[in-house]
Parts: sequence; structure tokens; C-alpha cells
Amino acid sequence: MNFEYTEKSKELQAKLERFMDQYIYPLEKDYFEFTVNNPWKEFPEMERLKTLAKAEGLWNLFLPKDYGDLSPGLTNLEYAPLAERMGRVLWSSQVFNCSAPDTGNMEVLAKYGSPRQQNRWLKPLMDGKIRSAFLMTEPDVASSDATNIQTSIVKEGNEYVINGRKWWSSGAMHPETEICIVMGKTDPEANRLIQQSMILVPMDTPGLEVIRPMRVFGNLDSPEGHAEVLLKDVRVPEENLLVGEGSGFLIAQGRLGPGRIHHCMRLIGAAQRALELMCKRVGERETFGKKVSQYSSIRQDIAKSRCEIEQARLLTLAAADKIDRFGIKGAKDLIAMIKIVVPTMTCTVVDRAIQAHGGMGVSQDTPLGGFWLYGRSLRLADGPDEVHMYQLGRNTIKGLASSGQHTGN
Repeated sequence: MNFEYTEKSKELQAKLERFMDQYIYPLEKDYFEFTVNNPWKEFPEMERLKTLAKAEGLWNLFLPKDYGDLSPGLTNLEYAPLAERMGRVLWSSQVFNCSAPDTGNMEVLAKYGSPRQQNRWLKPLMDGKIRSAFLMTEPDVASSDATNIQTSIVKEGNEYVINGRKWWSSGAMHPETEICIVMGKTDPEANRLIQQSMILVPMDTPGLEVIRPMRVFGNLDSPEGHAEVLLKDVRVPEENLLVGEGSGFLIAQGRLGPGRIHHCMRLIGAAQRALELMCKRVGERETFGKKVSQYSSIRQDIAKSRCEIEQARLLTLAAADKIDRFGIKGAKDLIAMIKIVVPTMTCTVVDRAIQAHGGMGVSQDTPLGGFWLYGRSLRLADGPDEVHMYQLGRNTIKGLASSGQHTGN
């Protein structure tokens, strides 16, 4: 692949950097203080920021160009560095309508939604008028294997009746969330890959109850949050089903591919900023009569961090390029690699930066704590490390064992 960014991508990167310098970084601490003290309320400046982003043409940048008129015309490779820049401030992607889980839900609706579903839900999501949630993971089964999902979706007349319990339902706590996508089983007796379906459920549907917010290392992750949700005899029209019965697993696989590029590039942005903050900090502090930056161990940490970030960046760009050229199926091994490599790299780099900052590193005076939480959480979200390593190892053994290359034996 050509690792040089296109002129279109470069122009958007420059515009995005200017926007963040002017509008996002100055409000970073205000956002933190507001969300800590006002859980489940939207930051008062968010609508103004979104209006400014729309006016600058920095809106819905994530949707790949093969989505036609819905897309701004970027490839995954062109969007990747934009996601990296958004990752430098964890909440900034919402300003550009590029935040999870909305991006994945919009991709699902754009690709699989009926015209009626798109008009009712995709349009307001793409306009940034509402938010959405994704309900897949369940507390009573190992949801890393999506075929374990137990929530039932049963056809009764012209309705579907849904029963189940979900948790880690991203976006379900946001005050502007109006719609969720629920994954459950329509036919538990079918082949295990076609038992599941996905269905649209408005958040105000009777029987849908948000039980509690889930804390991430004690953090509410307000205002989006992650909720435990009970679905008890929830009834929705049959037209709310996405595609058809048995399509849930296929939709889930398609939804996760580009989303992992987005998450990994945002994590790389967080790691890059952590490294920059570390370099600044060690240049300002002295211990035992000399600058912290003069210690060999600090220089080694910085050198290793720079190498690790660049390796992760190039690997993720390679995955984005392969999705563009060969689709998600053709890029599955690279997608697994970035999901294994990038969150761990981010945790390692951010941990070094925290250590270099001393007490300040674990305080609210830097974004480092939030960066570490994001990286550590992503080692579980969208499939834990172990699942990706299991599948990648299996594919590697199969591929190399059958390659016919001389092994020397």
C-alpha cells in the first residue's frame, strides 16, 4: 500500500486540527468538570460545537464512499488519520457525529435498513438530532461468542416479542438516545450462525427498562454510559426487523470491521498525545539536580513509545487499506492484529506517561487517566484479546501449514 495520505485527507486533517485547537482543547477541562458533576446530561456547549463542525464540513466523515450519497466520499484509509486526531480528546468525535456506537448503528442502517427504517432513524442520526445504543452483550453468557446470545425474539402475528437481559449496552444512558439495535435469537434450533437476528427497538417501548449504569473502573463514562437493560415482553412491529430472520450474525460481523479501525486510530491518537505530554513534562521537571529528560530510562521509555505507536499506526493503516480493497472478509486477519496490538500498546504508552507525570498523571489535570481507561476497556470490547488471538492463531496455522513452503524437515 501507499502510506502517503491523499491530498483530500491532508486537507481535512489540517482543517480538523485547526478546529480542535480553536474549539475543542479550550473546553476540555470544562467538559470533564461538567460531566463529572452532572451525570447523564449533555455538555451545554455540544450543540454549538456540532453546528460549527457542520459549517466547516467536518461532519459524518466516517461513512466510507461505497455508501454513495450518504458518504462524504472518504475511504477507510483516508478517514483513519482523522479518527486519530479525534482520539486526542476522547469526547471530540461526537462533535463531528463520528462517535460510537452511533457510527456502527448508522452503518448498519445505511447498509441493511429499509427505506422506512432509514427515514425514521438513520436521517435523524446522521443529522445529529438523536443518539442510539447497541444491545448485544449479556451478563449470563460468554458474549465473546455471539452465538451464545440468549435474548429471544419471537414472532407473534405482525409483531416481535423480545425478552432478555443485556449489559454493557453502549449509549443507553445518554439523554438523547431514542433508538437501540437489539441482537437476539429468532430460531434457536437453526444452524448456530443463523439463529440470531437484529431488531430496532425505540427506547421508550413498554417493557424496556434501564436497570443501572455500568461503571468502568468506577467511572460512569457519562453522558453516553453503558447500561444494564431488561427487556420484558417488549413488542415492536415486524417491520422493525433488520434484513430478515437469521441475519444478525452477518450484520454483527460487518458492523465490527470498520468500527475497529475507528477505535484503534482513536487509541493511537490518545497514545500519541500521551507521548507528547510525557515529553513536555520530563523537560520541565528536575530531580536530584538534573532534568528528568536526561535520565537514560526516561529516554528509553520515550524511544520505545514512539516505535510502538508508529508500528501500531502503520498496522492499522494497512488494515484500513485492505478493507478498502478487499472488504472486511479479506482484511479479517489484519483487523484481528490491530485489535490485539493497539489497545495494549496504548495502555503501555499511557502508563509510562502517567509514571513520568507522578501524582499529576492520575489526577483530573491531564487526560491520561481517561486514555488508560479507554485502552484497557477496548481489550474487552468488540471481542476480548483472547478471541482475536485464538482466531488469528488458527488462521495462521491453517494458512502456513498448507502453503507448501519448504520447512527444512
